[in-house]
Amino acid sequence: MSDDGHQHNGHEHVPSRQRRRFPGISSRAYEHPADRSALVALRKLSGFDTVFKALSGLLPERSLRLLFLSDSVRVSDQQFAYLNDMLRDACYILDLEKVPPMYVTQDPQPNAMCIGLDEPIIVVTTGLVDLLDEEEMRAVVGHEVGHALSGHSVYRTILLFLTSLALRVAWIPLGNLAIMAIVTALREWFRKSELSADRAGLLVGQDLKASMRGLMKLAGGHNLHEMNVDAFLKQAEEYEAGGDLRDSVLKILNVLPRTHPFTTIRAAELKKWSESRDYQRIMDGHYPRRSEDKDTSVSDSFRESAASYASNVKNSKDPLMKLVNDIAGGAGDLGGRVRRGFGGFSSSAPRDGEPPRDTPRDDEGG
Repeated sequence: MSDDGHQHNGHEHVPSRQRRRFPGISSRAYEHPADRSALVALRKLSGFDTVFKALSGLLPERSLRLLFLSDSVRVSDQQFAYLNDMLRDACYILDLEKVPPMYVTQDPQPNAMCIGLDEPIIVVTTGLVDLLDEEEMRAVVGHEVGHALSGHSVYRTILLFLTSLALRVAWIPLGNLAIMAIVTALREWFRKSELSADRAGLLVGQDLKASMRGLMKLAGGHNLHEMNVDAFLKQAEEYEAGGDLRDSVLKILNVLPRTHPFTTIRAAELKKWSESRDYQRIMDGHYPRRSEDKDTSVSDSFRESAASYASNVKNSKDPLMKLVNDIAGGAGDLGGRVRRGFGGFSSSAPRDGEPPRDTPRDDEGG
């Protein structure tokens, strides 16, 4: 960052270490391909427009702002000044002209969110403020500013209201199944959007270790001296590769009710991106600009997303993803593969050179 950075847009205080700034950066630069394709799928979901319009009309922006003004502390030069500096700094780095209002709300659960239908509002809990050090917090503030730049706040707000009003949505002219489909699709998109926002947090903080520490603390609390980044990333690897097809199904069932992806997965995804050519190109100043956004086509986005998904399936260690890859590649004896995948309970005839399979092998845990 240039030494005169403090003169722009009222950003009076910046950290002493030098960081790059990204003038005119488009959110496309850091958005995870899965985030973009999940959002396209969500918008195409039957009934989504109806719900969107109904909620937009019934939830005026003012009510959200009044709620936080009445029961939270508004971050400013007078209140939580260091957070205000971080917020302005994050907006400066990502070149977000209008600094969104930010509130600290009393809640021991560490959390942060970016909500709002017309204009984004950033909310952080006291639990999060107490948990993180300055550089870890900088990554989180950058994460939320990334949500704001990507326009995620609208969909996050709708998800929030649909889940908190799940028992009182009879006034929406849709059946409960349609609502549940929309909530499930919103959660799927939001989990993917977190991966995008983590990347924005890294672009703001430009300190991978701080981003990793923050994610570890979200998983394991204050006791950082008891934790280790390499061991934490190994957990993600074990989670992805572990078990048989039954475990793959359980992983899907476990994640469906969640709005956030598992913390170990977020850490692994962010580390992978930090080592990629895409990240290096952004750091070198080569990135898509907002001024070019209008010229980008949806089909290009689809192609990128499809390529990303294909690569993920091909390289995944998850048993279900391996099976999908084999099906796509036309691998033989898929029936046998499926039976063995679900614990090897099949006593089917052995293939050439294979011993009889009356009982599952020890390593299948059957």
